[in-house]
Amino acid sequence: MNWFRILLLPFAMLYGLGVWFRNLLFDTGLLPSRQFSVPVISVGNLSAGGAGKTPHVEYLVRLLSEKYTIAVLSRGYKRKTKSYVLAGPDSTARDIGDEPLQIYKKFSGIYVAVHEKRRAGINILLKQHPDINLIILDDAFQHRYVKPGLNLLLTGYYNPFFKNFLLPVGNLREAKCRAKRADALIVTKTPHVFSPLDRRYFLRKLLRYQLKNIFFSGLEYQPMIPLTNDTPKTPPGKIKTVFLLTGIAWSESLEEHLKDRCQELIVHKYPDHHQFTAKNLKKLRNHYHKNISHCKAVVTTEKDAMRLQDTLLQEHFSGIPVYCLPITVVFKNKEKEKFDQMVFRFLKKYK
Repeated sequence: MNWFRILLLPFAMLYGLGVWFRNLLFDTGLLPSRQFSVPVISVGNLSAGGAGKTPHVEYLVRLLSEKYTIAVLSRGYKRKTKSYVLAGPDSTARDIGDEPLQIYKKFSGIYVAVHEKRRAGINILLKQHPDINLIILDDAFQHRYVKPGLNLLLTGYYNPFFKNFLLPVGNLREAKCRAKRADALIVTKTPHVFSPLDRRYFLRKLLRYQLKNIFFSGLEYQPMIPLTNDTPKTPPGKIKTVFLLTGIAWSESLEEHLKDRCQELIVHKYPDHHQFTAKNLKKLRNHYHKNISHCKAVVTTEKDAMRLQDTLLQEHFSGIPVYCLPITVVFKNKEKEKFDQMVFRFLKKYK
């Protein structure tokens, strides 16, 4: 811990005291935590971003959408609107946030909405769309006004919560001991080579927190998708130089994946949920043209692509191949069946 973080320790203690008192009010019933007649699954984390919540929400949608009418409800982080907004064909990241927009564009037949107050959002969804029979809350572990039937907690392999500290010293939104509220914990973004030794290390650390079920998941990268009119549908052979444009919290696993598939990786990294500007894209374009590689391309994530307005892309990347790299979640060590069974057992209670 550096000296600057040490100076922030008193503020972290005050923050932790405030969060402890708030949790105490919910634990004792002085603040109400409401359950709903339809099943509610919460996907969240203890840290401020970077655990891969959205890909796991998408996993649940794929798993359950054939049997349930699903609504995904999120806060819509960094959107420019207020209160309740239901995603529609004309929605943008400014309207509903990048992650809800990503989910809306990928899945048909589900509802995607945002509301900073999840309980109010659920009430509106159920009133306006009575066919909904399953709600998935994205990033709601700390939103205790709703009591989910299944509380899933995520932590990243590269930045596990047990190595972190409370804000503002670290990135934890609440104390590590609060992990025990979860019905299951998923260690996300585990590397492709995940050794039994690695697994035992995580289990030893996590079992201290009285966790009921522990799973390990990784990311599987899908074929790249072109984002501009000048981009071929499939990359022309192996790309030697990749310019990665990203504004996500933790890009280690993505960079690791790309380094294995190119000779040179040049990263243009911005803060999480960064709204890309013409200046950002001009800087990348100039860097691209100065590079002497004969086989090069710009790559970004699905989440970042939601914030790259089409007009900006076409204007600044004319003649430059720009790809989006989709991801899906895969469970390690044949744990998929075990995880799926846990989810279905929970849902059976509502039949």
